[in-house]
Amino acid sequence: MKTIGVLALQGAVAEHLDKLEQIGTAGKKVRTINELQQIDGLIIPGGESTAIGKLLDDFALTEPLEKLIKDGLPVWGTCAGMILLAKRICGQEKTYLNAMDISVRRNAYGGQLDSFITTCQIPAIASGKLPLVFIRAPYIQDIGKTVKILAEVGENIVAARQDNMLVTSFHPELTHVDDFHKYFRQMCCQ
Repeated sequence: MKTIGVLALQGAVAEHLDKLEQIGTAGKKVRTINELQQIDGLIIPGGESTAIGKLLDDFALTEPLEKLIKDGLPVWGTCAGMILLAKRICGQEKTYLNAMDISVRRNAYGGQLDSFITTCQIPAIASGKLPLVFIRAPYIQDIGKTVKILAEVGENIVAARQDNMLVTSFHPELTHVDDFHKYFRQMCCQ
């Protein structure tokens, strides 16, 4: 059975672990290099990207994680996780894992009070409309040639995939559906 790790430095860790349990998949908190070696895929949860980026450095996880992603470890970044995976962050020189060929705009929809819920059809993920929860959410402003857009809200890219990397601006772990977690589990089995 595949084990999917959830980076457990800060953010929506418990919610992702609950979703993994609901779909019958082993979940594991990841805080060390040793724990990174024991997983078949990694979810980088929403939270505060600056704080998680600093903790990645403090826990000496940045370089090992960059290498694992480059070597094909399936990884899914939700909200802050999307920012951490991006090669470019608008208005900011510092990047974190510098993995996915996207430009991301932080807090693109505004602050905490501007959080919202909408629905969207995402054919690659599910046949029906899915609820999308946006909290201080980023969006993708620009993509590289090999990045596939999975979803847009208005004119903003809010979900994309490139090879072994999946990103969402929103929080599927905070909804009643498990389609995104099943999709990521399938990525981990390829």
